[in-house]
Amino acid sequence: MLIEFKAVTLERSGRTVLKDLNLSLVEHRIGIIGDNGAGKSSLARLVNGLLVPTVGQVWVDGLNIEGRLKAVREQIAFVFQNPDNQIVFPVVDEDLAFGLKSILPDAKARQARIEEVLHSLEMAELAKRPIAQLSGGQKQLVSLAGALCRSPKLMVLDEPTANLDLRYRNRLLRLLSELPQQAIVLTHDLSMLEQFDRVLVVDKGHVVHDATPAVAIAWYERRCQA
Repeated sequence: MLIEFKAVTLERSGRTVLKDLNLSLVEHRIGIIGDNGAGKSSLARLVNGLLVPTVGQVWVDGLNIEGRLKAVREQIAFVFQNPDNQIVFPVVDEDLAFGLKSILPDAKARQARIEEVLHSLEMAELAKRPIAQLSGGQKQLVSLAGALCRSPKLMVLDEPTANLDLRYRNRLLRLLSELPQQAIVLTHDLSMLEQFDRVLVVDKGHVVHDATPAVAIAWYERRCQA
């Protein structure tokens, strides 16, 4: 999937958050790093129309998101940093079914999709568990399952390891490495990006470095130490 930012500027509450971005993103695994407040999350939210440019255009697979927002969102799944912002229903399979109703009206087809995804994520035993009984890591996996149930072409994940212990962090990284979908990941967890194809460094609304993980991460670490 090709994502293009064409002279994109984004202003929010009278402040310029992103300035004159020109990007073409096509790699299978893309990481976005930078300090808090640098503009990473805003850049990611432009991809599926959670935000729209003040100036310029964002194109996804040849579609301008401002004119084809519904079609674009059908191809993209967003996984938020806090799973509580994404989970709506009190039981795991009920929550997954809710997100699928507009895509799969048939109840049997929805259930088959849910079972398939939970099995692929080694989460089948959680299907009937109340959300309130899940750990933070389990909730994050439920958010990931909800995104995957929609069969997207692109996954956008915002700080997916931020609240995970080491066991669930490693499990999530293994799952991400096996997913066929293209993924854009925003993170402060630099080591998770080592096997990615490309890493962008964002600072004060600009992409200030764009390279392979080894080069981009080393550049960012030197900058932070300066």
